Amino acid sequence: MKKYKIGVISDTHGLLREEVLEILKGCDLIIHAGDVVDPTILKELKKIAPVTAVRGNCDKGNFAYELNKTELVEVENILIYVLHDIDKLDIDLETSGINIVISGHSHRPLKVRHDNVLFLNPGSAGPKRFNLPISMAILNIDDNSIDAELINISSV
Repeated sequence: MKKYKIGVISDTHGLLREEVLEILKGCDLIIHAGDVVDPTILKELKKIAPVTAVRGNCDKGNFAYELNKTELVEVENILIYVLHDIDKLDIDLETSGINIVISGHSHRPLKVRHDNVLFLNPGSAGPKRFNLPISMAILNIDDNSIDAELINISSV
C-alpha cells in the first residue's frame, strides 16, 4: 500500500495563508471541512493536489451549492466521512465502516479516538478568532495505520 499524506484544513473564511500552502506541498489529497467562503481558495488548493470540500454554514452563493454538506472519501480501504459541523453527524459510523470523521466549525483543533474511529478537527486556518490557535492537520495513512498531526500555524 502506498503511503498517503492528506492535508486537512477548515474554516479559512476567505483567507489562504502562505504557511498553509507550504505545509500542503507534497500532499496526495486536500480535505477542506467547510467555511471556504471564497471559491478562489479551492482553485489555489487544486494546484497542489485534488481537493474534497464540504459546504459550511458561512458558504453562500453559487459556488457553495456545488459543495455537498457531506462527503465520503475512500483512500485504499480507509473510509473518511467529512462534514462541517460534528453536531450534524447523521450516520451510524460502525454500520457504515467509517474509520475517520473530519469536521470543522468549532475552530478548535481536536484529535480523539472513540470506538475505533478517529475524530479530527483541524481547527481554523483562516482569520484569528478569539484566543483560538490558527491550525490545520496532516493525516497519514499507511498499511492500515492512521495517524494525524495537528499543526499550530501561529508558531510555524
